[in-house]
Parts: sequence; C-alpha cells; structure tokens
Amino acid sequence: MRKIVLLLSILPFVAYGQLKKEVLFVGNSYTYGNNLPELIKQIALSFGDTLVHDSSTPGGATFNAHSTSAQTIAKINQQQWDYVVLQAQSQEPSFSPGQVASQTYPYAETLVDLIETNFSCTEPLFFMTWGRKYGDQQNCQFYPPICTYQGMQQRLRESYLEMAFNDSASCAPVGVAWKKSIELDSTLNLYTADNSHPNIYGSYLAACTFYSSIFKKSAVGSSYWPTAIDSITALSLQTIASNTVLDSLATWNIFNADFSIAQNNDSITCTNLSSNYESVIWNFGDGTTSFAENPTHTYTSGGSYIITLSAITNGGCLLDTFSVSINVNLSTGINEKSTKKELLEITDIFGRKSFNSKNIPLIYRYSDGTVEKRLIID
Repeated sequence: MRKIVLLLSILPFVAYGQLKKEVLFVGNSYTYGNNLPELIKQIALSFGDTLVHDSSTPGGATFNAHSTSAQTIAKINQQQWDYVVLQAQSQEPSFSPGQVASQTYPYAETLVDLIETNFSCTEPLFFMTWGRKYGDQQNCQFYPPICTYQGMQQRLRESYLEMAFNDSASCAPVGVAWKKSIELDSTLNLYTADNSHPNIYGSYLAACTFYSSIFKKSAVGSSYWPTAIDSITALSLQTIASNTVLDSLATWNIFNADFSIAQNNDSITCTNLSSNYESVIWNFGDGTTSFAENPTHTYTSGGSYIITLSAITNGGCLLDTFSVSINVNLSTGINEKSTKKELLEITDIFGRKSFNSKNIPLIYRYSDGTVEKRLIID
C-alpha cells in the first residue's frame, strides 16, 4: 500500500545537505571483509557527503575481547567520534537469551560506557548482522532455534535490538535488509562459499544500510557500486536498504525527531513520535513553547505558523528537528495550507528535476511559495 509521509516543509533543508561523519568500526571479519567502511564512504561521496573512518576488526573478536582490547580502547579514545559501530562475533548474539544475557550484554554495555566516557556526544551504533545461510550448524544441537537461517536471524534481531534499547544506542538493521533481499530474490546470493561471510553483494547491501542509518538519507540513486555488481542489482540493493532503515527509524532506535498533529478548530494536539531521545522542546511559531511530551496548544490569532519539535539526546549534545507549516483561520478552524496552490516543479534534494518516485526524498515547490519534502513509500 502506498502512503505519503510529509517529512519537512518550509524550513531550510539543512538536514539533507552535505554532511560529514566520523565513524569508528569495532567488529571482526564481517566488517573487515570487502572493506565495508570504504564502501560506505564511496556511497556517501556519491551524494556529496563525507565519511571519515577507522576500524578495529581482528578476526572472530567478541564483545568480551573488544572490551579489554588495548587496540580497540585506544581507537575509541583516539578522537571525538560521531558514531562507534559495534559488531559482535557472528554467532554470539544468536544463542539462547540466558546465554546472551550473561556472555554478551555485559560486554556490550562496557563498550558503550567506554564510548560515552571518551565523548558523551558519540552515538553507539550496533551492527545487526545476518543469520548464516543454513543456520548455525555448529551450535544447533545445543539450541535448536538457530538450526535454520530464519531462526538464527530472528535471534540476532532480538538480541541486537535489546542491546540498542537497553544501552540507549542505535541499531543498523543490516540483517533485516538481508532477510528482505532473500525474500525478494532468493537467487541473489549474498554469501561467500562458507555460507557465513558476505560476498560483494552482501557487503554492498550492508554499506547501503549503514549509509541510511548514519546519514538518515536514502541510498537510492547513488552512482557508486562495485564493478562486480550490475546497475539494476545495485539499485535494488539500494532500495531494500533505504526502505528497511528509513521506513522504521523508531524500530531501530535511531535518533530522530518526528510528530503528528490532530486538528480541532483553533487548537492542535501534538503526538511525539521521536525515537532514542532524552527530552523535547516544542515551538508553536507564535512565540510560545512547551516541554511537554504530547502538548495541546490553542492559537489566539489567525495566520501561518511553523510548528517545530526539537528532540535532544546524549546529554544535550545532539539535536534533531522536525517541522510542519500550518494555517490558522479562526473563522473556519485550523487546516494545513488551505489556500489554493499549484505544483510548480518536483526536484530531488540536489535541485535536479524529477517526477513522483517511490522511496526517494523529493522536493515539491508550489505557486504560493511553500515547499514540501516528501518520501513516497511503497
């Protein structure tokens, strides 16, 4: 089913301009293989964004090993990172809930504490990995749910999301993107011959997922893909990754400001839909503000107003905003831009002319001077 989500209107498109992110990747061969950080960097460059990265990825490393690794700790303390990506050993988060709670979660928390101690503004980003193609045959006898790909993938999803929410961190849902790709086209193999590690298709899908998770932008339309991948497959992987992340930011606990409005004559009731935040500030555009979670506000005069929600997290270091423009007519109540307007043009975020397209953020310019940014999700 198609739905149109109004992402931003009226405000300058700062959040969609060129961005620079500095990211440390802590993991093992799943991150090291095919140089995943460099793939993300190249996707970012294709959109004019910049990714500065470093890694600590010894083979087979667990969260326990990383939590006491001199190399990992030194790299965490090396600078003030925007994100530190945390990828566990591929099997450990899929084990039984009791085993994961005792052997994985405490060390994930230790790593998050190390990250926060170095720089409180850094956002930990868990790397949700994928189930092995035929499940975990090594440990299947000890915990039958992971005997299949589906069962192992489900446990990885549960564990990574629990770590993200418990530690007030974000999660890059790479494993879910893999699952959607397999469901869409089971003939496209994402694994190397060991049925565990990613081949170039799997790593590119992971890179697109990380680009959307870190920059909160769609990877659809990137001009970069590895030479081993054809353009049609690249576009499909870009679309799967972008939809997986951007359609469900709250599901992955990715820091994001969002809200909806219920209208009743000259008053509005705002519902906060933000994720992974600590506090919020509302600005109703008429000189009044509120710190309430879901405020109600009544306007005393007609006119055009911009309602802005600012979400704050990481001890006040990180700020994200979401805005909607409305018109208030005291004689008829409140409605979104009720004056007649005509669509002048549709462009992408770089000003290039476009048409209504699914899964790509587009800018709509109208004859009354208003501008809207929309994402049509199918």
